[in-house]
Amino acid sequence: MASGNPDRTADTARAASDLLFRHWQEGTSLAQLPDGLRPATRAEGYAIQAHLESRSAVPPFGWKIAATSQAGQAHINVDGPLAGRLLAERVIAKGDAVPVGANRMRVAEPEFAFRMRQDLPPRSTDYDVSEVMAAVGALHLAVEVPDSRFEDFTVAGAAQLIADNACAHLFVLGPEAPASWRDIDLTAHVVRGRAGLMEREGNGAAVLGDPRVALTWLVNELSSLAVPLKAGQVVTTGTCMQPLPIEPGAVVEIDYGAFGRLVVPFGA
Repeated sequence: MASGNPDRTADTARAASDLLFRHWQEGTSLAQLPDGLRPATRAEGYAIQAHLESRSAVPPFGWKIAATSQAGQAHINVDGPLAGRLLAERVIAKGDAVPVGANRMRVAEPEFAFRMRQDLPPRSTDYDVSEVMAAVGALHLAVEVPDSRFEDFTVAGAAQLIADNACAHLFVLGPEAPASWRDIDLTAHVVRGRAGLMEREGNGAAVLGDPRVALTWLVNELSSLAVPLKAGQVVTTGTCMQPLPIEPGAVVEIDYGAFGRLVVPFGA
């Protein structure tokens, strides 16, 4: 990716974003970003991703975290989690059918999502878990439906996957959990999912060991990029089980135990 000339660097990031966004809109894919547009570092990947905000009529709905388990990191060949933006236009209302369309990943990921009560601005020192949790307003049940603009996302590398919005695609925000969630150990809290005949089970320990730790990672990742996490935004923290396969007409049912249930239909 071009460097040295700030204007050229900005133009290159915009051109890379334009290309990825076109593929996202059209449901098509590419092998990799062309020479000259391809980010070499995570920071360059985030610079490309940041241009997504100008394509939305409103500020980002929130953020997602990809690759929050060792299995997930191994699957896409990265050595740590990745942050992506949740665009308001890509949020599906609870109960509405989620379009499958040209999605090639075809999985649903049951997740814990946090809605922020107050801003967490960038700063020079890391936030700790207690500070971050004090800024949380609510816990929500959620399902993410990821996808990638790369033909083979397992070889794209972290920088390109970040540019590709960390494989963000569609997102369903489910009901708010009872306030008692704060007294429950999310690492051990069992979540069960079903898609057709497929049944799977997981818990919060699959999410960087604890969804609260994952949220704190996201806050500090944004802080290092001089990006605030804002009140009202939602952070979905990564799948708490092996993703559930989907196909047109499928219905995904997620049982979060005492937190409630979330049913997500997929369009035919």
